[in-house]
Amino acid sequence: MARWLWLACVVALCTMPVRAASDVIAATGAAPAITAGMVAQLALEGPIGPAAAEYFDDDSRRAVDDGAVAIVLRLDTPGGLEDSMRQIIANMLACKLPILVYVAPGGARAASAGTYILYAGQVAAMAPATHLGAATPVSLSGNTSMPDAGELPASAKSSGQPAASHNAADTSRDAESHKVLNDSIAYIRSLAQLRGRNAAWAEQAVRGAATLTASEAAKEHVIDFVATDTPDLLAKADGLQVQVGDHSVTLQLKGHSVREYAPNARTRFLAIITNPTIAYVLLLAGMFGLVLEAMHPGVILPGVVGGICLLIGLYALQLLPVNYAGLALMALGVCLLVAEVVNPTVGVLGIGGVISFVMGSVMLMNTGVEGYGVNLGVIAGIAVCAALSLALILWLVMRSRRSQAVTGDIAMRTDIAELLEPVNAGGEAWVMVRGERWRVHCDASLPAGAQVRIVRRQGLLLWVVPV
Repeated sequence: MARWLWLACVVALCTMPVRAASDVIAATGAAPAITAGMVAQLALEGPIGPAAAEYFDDDSRRAVDDGAVAIVLRLDTPGGLEDSMRQIIANMLACKLPILVYVAPGGARAASAGTYILYAGQVAAMAPATHLGAATPVSLSGNTSMPDAGELPASAKSSGQPAASHNAADTSRDAESHKVLNDSIAYIRSLAQLRGRNAAWAEQAVRGAATLTASEAAKEHVIDFVATDTPDLLAKADGLQVQVGDHSVTLQLKGHSVREYAPNARTRFLAIITNPTIAYVLLLAGMFGLVLEAMHPGVILPGVVGGICLLIGLYALQLLPVNYAGLALMALGVCLLVAEVVNPTVGVLGIGGVISFVMGSVMLMNTGVEGYGVNLGVIAGIAVCAALSLALILWLVMRSRRSQAVTGDIAMRTDIAELLEPVNAGGEAWVMVRGERWRVHCDASLPAGAQVRIVRRQGLLLWVVPV
C-alpha cells in the first residue's frame, strides 16, 4: 500500500507544472502555437482555371490529412477566370491551416486573379524581381473599359448631349461594367480588411490596374515581407500571429521540412484539355472524324476517334468561358465545307465555309483573359489548310471538266481497233478493242489486220470506218 501511495505522489508532482502552464495560457488568452510537423508546398503556375482550382482543393485537403502545420502556396500567374479564382479563395478561407502565399521565383508575377489570391493568404510574401497588380476585371467580350460613375461617352461630350440621350446599348454596357467593377473592388477590399493590408492600393489595382514591385509592395503594406526562397520565407514568418478561422495562432515554422504536393493525374489531364487551344483542336478533330465516318461508312476508326475527341472537347468547353455564337459559326463553316466537297459549287459554299469557320474560331474564346484564348497561329494554320484544300477541290473539278472521257461510249468513239478477220462491204466481223473482242459493222471492204475507228455503238454491235 505504501508503494502505491508513493507512486501516486510522484505522478501528481510530475503533472502539476504541465497543468499550471495550461492554466496560465487559458487565463492570459495567449494564442496557441503551431510547433511540430511539416510544411506543405503547392504551386499555382500559369493561368488560373478549373484545373488549378481542383488542384488546390484536393491537395490542401491532403496536406491537412497528412498533418501539415502550414501551406506555402507558390504563385506565378498572369491571371485567369473569376469563378476559379473565387473557388480557390473560398477554399483558402475555409482551410484549417495557415496559408503563406509566396510569389516566386524571381521574375514571377501575381497579376489580375493572382493579386486577389495574394491578399487572401494569412501571410503574403514575394521574391525579389517579382510584381503584382493589374487586377481590373475583364468581361467575356474582352472589354476592359470601366468608366467612373457618371462619366459620359466621348460622343456625348463632344456634341454636348445630355446623359439621357445615350444609346440604350451603351448605357446597358456601362451599367454592367460598373456592377462588375464595384463587385470586384468590394471583394478585394474585404480580403484586405480581413488580413489587415492596404485596402486603398487594392482598390487602385482593380480600378486603375495599378502594379507594384516586391520592394514597393512591402513598403505599401500590401505584403508582409520579401523572401529570397522558401526557407527564408519560413524563417521570416516564424513568430507571426495570424488568424485561422475564428482563432489566432502563432507560427513556428523555422527549420521545418517542406513537402512538395504535385498535381495528380486527373488534375494534369484536366489542365491539358482545358487549354483553349487543345480544346479547340479536340473539337475540330471530333467534327471531322464524324464527317469522314459519315462519308465513308464502315471505316470505323475515324468515327471512334472523332466521337472520343468530340466528347472530351465538349467537356472542356463547358469548363471554359465559351462564346456560343462562335461555336455555332464554326459548326456552320464545317457543314459548308463538307457540302462543297459533296456537291461542288465552284467555291460558293467553300469560301463561305472558310469565312464562317475563321470568324467562329476567333470568337470562340475571345475573353481578353491572358492564357484563355485560342492561339491565333493555330487558327491561321487550320484556315490556310482549309483554303488550300478548297482550292485543290476546285482545281480537280475544273480539270475533270476539261479532260477527255476515258470510259463509256464517248471514250470508245475515239478508239482505234484492229480487224481480226476480213470484212465485206456492209458486212460484219470481229475486232480487238482494249483487250476485248467486239462484233463490228463496216460499209467498206477491208482485209484482216486493217485499222478502223469506232464511230458509234448499237447494243453490242460497233459501227466502224477505215482509219
